[in-house]
Amino acid sequence: MPSTLLPVTSTAGACCAPLVRSALSAKDAATLAATLKAIADPARLRLLSLVAAHEGGEACVCELIEPLGLSQPTVSHHLKVLVDAGLLTREKRGVWAYFTLVPGALDSLAAVLTTR
Repeated sequence: MPSTLLPVTSTAGACCAPLVRSALSAKDAATLAATLKAIADPARLRLLSLVAAHEGGEACVCELIEPLGLSQPTVSHHLKVLVDAGLLTREKRGVWAYFTLVPGALDSLAAVLTTR
């Protein structure tokens, strides 16, 4: 039984919705991918959540070890990754390090994922 083929049209604009905002550039996509890679680890995602949940959005590394159930060196490594990704800031006070969320650090991610 012969199949019936429909003609292919090249009027993509007739069936597709136009862009209503700018898409990510290659450079912005690479930057955002690095941020996503940093938060893709469950421990790092929990760390962001724990820091945000602390009063004033600031937490000492000593307050983050027990909730994660990881060793201090492992928690410190994950925190360093988040600092290097620009998601947290680190302030040394005596022997302790305090971490805070960088204001607006996740705004670019939110902007890409929200619809208008």
